[in-house]
Amino acid sequence: MQEMQEMESTVMELIIHAGEARSSSMQALQAARKHHWQEADALLASARDAAREAHKIQTALIGADEGCGKIPVNLIMVHAQDHLMNAMLCRDLVEELIYLHRQVQELSKTHLQ
Repeated sequence: MQEMQEMESTVMELIIHAGEARSSSMQALQAARKHHWQEADALLASARDAAREAHKIQTALIGADEGCGKIPVNLIMVHAQDHLMNAMLCRDLVEELIYLHRQVQELSKTHLQ
């Protein structure tokens, strides 16, 4: 019973870190839209850190499972995996969008001169 509670706690921690990564990514995009580049960069760094923490938990779970089904796959586990993958995809896409925002701003400056 205690082992199951520890597993649930670990999975919830993964969800929290993944959610933080996604949230920071979206906040970075909002900052970039306002041309607040330092804030956007800081938020992207925060998103990377949170995703790294979530990924460490995921890696530990995969290692504990040893590919043998030792860890039961339940709905919360699937939800956690879904959260992490969405957060990672979101961060990747936001990084590209911020890059494009910067390029548009640079082109606008050049065009106006």
